[in-house]
Amino acid sequence: MKVAIVCDWLTNVGGAEKVLLKIHRMYPEAPIYTSKYDPKGIDWFLNAEIRTGWLQKFPTKMRRLLGPFRQWYFSHLDLSEYDLIISVTGAEAKAVKSGKWLHEKGKRNVKNPKGIHISYCHVPTQYYWQMYDEYVKNPGFGIFNPLVRFFFRLMVLPLRRADLKVARRVDYFVTISGYAKEQIRKYYGREATVIYPPVEIDDFYNREDISRVEDYYITTSRQVNWKRIDLAVKACMMTQRKLLVIGEGPEHKKLMKIAEGSSLVEFLPLMDRKKLAKYLAGAKGYLFPSLEPFGIAPVEALAAGCPVIALNEGGSKDYIIEGKNGILFEKQTAKSLAEAILKFEKMKFNREKIAKSVSEFSEERFNKELKKFIDEKIK
Repeated sequence: MKVAIVCDWLTNVGGAEKVLLKIHRMYPEAPIYTSKYDPKGIDWFLNAEIRTGWLQKFPTKMRRLLGPFRQWYFSHLDLSEYDLIISVTGAEAKAVKSGKWLHEKGKRNVKNPKGIHISYCHVPTQYYWQMYDEYVKNPGFGIFNPLVRFFFRLMVLPLRRADLKVARRVDYFVTISGYAKEQIRKYYGREATVIYPPVEIDDFYNREDISRVEDYYITTSRQVNWKRIDLAVKACMMTQRKLLVIGEGPEHKKLMKIAEGSSLVEFLPLMDRKKLAKYLAGAKGYLFPSLEPFGIAPVEALAAGCPVIALNEGGSKDYIIEGKNGILFEKQTAKSLAEAILKFEKMKFNREKIAKSVSEFSEERFNKELKKFIDEKIK
């Protein structure tokens, strides 16, 4: 079977890239088509055949401005020779056309009229749809925010129409949570099958570490504005609780400024999984104030036996069992999170049972379910 893998970009490490890596391991000979590749930002695919185009010439920092160009780029990739196209996307990579779609549209000279496109879609393009208001409020371009905000408001309607149009090219949608499934139905009018993303849960469990709980909370994430790590910092400042913030990103300086040099908040760089697992296992709780379609990082925390305090919206509702492996808070505010921390401290959790609560998110289960889905659609 001739397979192609497509993703929006490959410039940094994140949850989407972890899913892509697992699919690459399933089909190691398949080329990976993407708009931008930076091996310095992510070195997981050095053994893969990465195929980029003219967008590769643009600086990585311009990625967020290139949405319309990415859509044009992916729309004009001729991948009709492949039996199977798998896109891993939360943005424009789903715009590619399969041979099946081209054939059904009456196109001539289609190389493989039976070739299909399965899109592992995390969520409809967030900055066009469900997170549009948040993006407009803070596009993340500093002093250029007013200018970006002005032009984005002018362009968003045609961009939405274009995004909806290319979503119809996908033959089959797979997604990562019940929340994401509802978003795909709401904005694209398409049905999706939920296959939870793979989490390397075995790398985070250690029985000895689970018993060594210390007096700190923890959050681990790319430090970008929509992750709302600022709420975790503010909530711990309000409650006078110690917080470890692990990661890096464009919001790092802003977060340090919010912490105001307080001894309560400690910033640590990215680290290997073995070391991270010890920090997670030793934490009183993991703070997850972000609205995300899934969230691999909090599942990793649960696998380490660390209970999670998460926003009661998005993918976290698929794995947080109230009072068993964590709690949910209602409003995406520092006050609501602070109140949840105080409530959380009055509760007792069995950390062994917490670690076992996420066994269904294993890599083995992901491979089995995705392979079964692909086989059914190929037949």
